[in-house]
Amino acid sequence: MLHYFIIYKPFQVLSQFTSEGGKRTLKDYFAVPTDVYAVGRLDYDSEGLLLLTNDKQLNHRLLDPRFAHEREYWVQVEGDLKSHEFSAESQESGEEGGQSAIQQLEQGVMIAVDGKSYRTKPCRAMVFDEPPAVPERNPPIRYRKNVPDSWLKLVLTEGKNRQVRKMTAQVGFPTLRLIRYRIEQLTIEGLQPGDMQILTRSAVYSGLFS
Repeated sequence: MLHYFIIYKPFQVLSQFTSEGGKRTLKDYFAVPTDVYAVGRLDYDSEGLLLLTNDKQLNHRLLDPRFAHEREYWVQVEGDLKSHEFSAESQESGEEGGQSAIQQLEQGVMIAVDGKSYRTKPCRAMVFDEPPAVPERNPPIRYRKNVPDSWLKLVLTEGKNRQVRKMTAQVGFPTLRLIRYRIEQLTIEGLQPGDMQILTRSAVYSGLFS
């Protein structure tokens, strides 16, 4: 029997069911059949949407680079993205020809992947006008009164190791918190860290491949 689950992976939880180094795993939060596994992964220090299934065909479609699909991330970064986006200084500083951080991200930046330089594919990026409504993180982000932060939405069609963190660092805005909100039309809307939603095969496939 095929099973499909959407989960909100909490912060500092491994994207696997087997223990490793005393770190918390999915097994500490989610009771699913023993043949169910995570499709893809989220880093230990990232949060948000993971698909759990025992559908090998779905696993292949989502992980094979030939079948590009959208992944939407909500990213809290250190620094004021809005002032950088519109300041004359950023336009005259020579950064990637005077482009804002958002423009650089959208057009692709150079990051290291497996020890080699790699230019990320074009993506969509925007700054939230107001911080999005997201659950409190446990433990919370360390607050620093004199250092502003911003929330950024990034929509990628690829998933290199720690790609989002490398991208924001490359344009001068280190990632403080990273949440995967959406894969194609499947989202974690209404879920809290540690929550799980059971889906049908038709709902998953229509949400991912329609």
